[in-house]
Amino acid sequence: MADDETRYGEQEPTYRIGMDYSKTAGLAAIHTYEMTGRSAQPWQELLTYDILAQNKEGLWVHTKCGYSVPRRNGKGEVLTIRELYGLANGERILHTAHRTTTSSSAALRLANLMKDSGYTELSRKKKGEDVEGCYLYSKQFGLERITFLETGGTVDFRTRTSAGGLGEGFDLLIVDEAQEYTEDQQSTLQYVVSDSANPQIIMCGTPPTAVSKGTVFPQFRELCISGDTEDTLWAEWSVDQQSDVNDVELWYKCNPAMGYQLNERKIKAEDKTDVVDFNIQRLGLWVRYNQKSAISEVEWKNLAIETVPKRQSKKCIGIKYGNDGDNVALSIAYRTVDGQVFVETVACNPIRAGNQWIIDFLTRAVDVASVVVDGANGQRLLADAMKRAKLKPPILPTVKDIIKANASFEQGIYNDGIVHRAQPSLVQVVTNCDKRPIGSNGGFGYRSIMPDAEIALMDSVILAHWAVNELKERKKQTISY
Repeated sequence: MADDETRYGEQEPTYRIGMDYSKTAGLAAIHTYEMTGRSAQPWQELLTYDILAQNKEGLWVHTKCGYSVPRRNGKGEVLTIRELYGLANGERILHTAHRTTTSSSAALRLANLMKDSGYTELSRKKKGEDVEGCYLYSKQFGLERITFLETGGTVDFRTRTSAGGLGEGFDLLIVDEAQEYTEDQQSTLQYVVSDSANPQIIMCGTPPTAVSKGTVFPQFRELCISGDTEDTLWAEWSVDQQSDVNDVELWYKCNPAMGYQLNERKIKAEDKTDVVDFNIQRLGLWVRYNQKSAISEVEWKNLAIETVPKRQSKKCIGIKYGNDGDNVALSIAYRTVDGQVFVETVACNPIRAGNQWIIDFLTRAVDVASVVVDGANGQRLLADAMKRAKLKPPILPTVKDIIKANASFEQGIYNDGIVHRAQPSLVQVVTNCDKRPIGSNGGFGYRSIMPDAEIALMDSVILAHWAVNELKERKKQTISY
């Protein structure tokens, strides 16, 4: 345990949405856990109290629980505390994970804690044998099971599939790595606790990234926040919008394990070049990647302003050659003094008109930080033309960059991080688009759902917006003698 001068992370969740209660089995669960020789962190204790809250009839107040904590904070330890309590009280538990290695590691950890508690592992149960304080541990990879013989409590560890758990009954369903929990999986797994007299479901994970395929976890969060659920619990440690990755105060706000297994030195060493990913993984930022609908007119027009805002950063230019080979669009973006990104379309012309108008614009443009060019129909030709004009070489984004750019743009819309002047052509295409898959890992782009709307217009804005977010602040040079 650290000394009294150690600074700790915020132990109370950023958001906690749950039912009131006056009774909990949380203290008993913490006592059972402490038999292992370990101590729970305060935030883990508080979350355990909420999860094990009971009503007057002794039933769980929260029949469905969800919580989100950034990586390496020990969110799995809460599951372990809950499982130890369940074993001690004869519950049947199904622990599911996205990967077999994750579920297998959870099984091994729980078995080691049983041993640390002073319980005895038996290879098999013998007839007439005293089983007080004894447990069985089936170690078949992907099919692990721990049985506490004294109470009959069991924990089965499985990898999630669309058919997992069918035909079996449990009292508690645990959904680890919940950001990957799909609707197909939920349609079967949610019924495994239906026959229990006191059922409970717990989902835990991190906010989904651009490649996360689960939709259940973010949908449950939205329902809890909107107040459209009953008997549910939601807790998270997070920031509301994309934030400075070097803000130490936010590290402590979003990581309750700071001062325990996490510290400033460790986080300083983490890669922060992908700002969006760091915000998600370390600061708990929720980005709406898994929405079935595209950008609405209300959402886009809510970001409109009447006058051009004052500029804080250099300009970035996005150029997109349309996938159909017809048009090329050019847009600009920059960071405003209010911290938002202002985007504006400059022009969208036929590709057959050539690149000279683009070269002329780039030659006249001042205070430009970068130019991003995408589109196999013309990016190489334009790059050569820029070289001949002695302009700075453009950025030619990779597929990974495009996926990140689209995700960042969507995030900017939902977090009010973008402003624009409601240009009619841009309003038309942005508010009449749908998502299309990019790559093989869940990335997305946009396509027009109107035959006369040019999606390259929107794509050029997205490229310019991404370029602004990629700008790095130049560190002041210090000279020592």
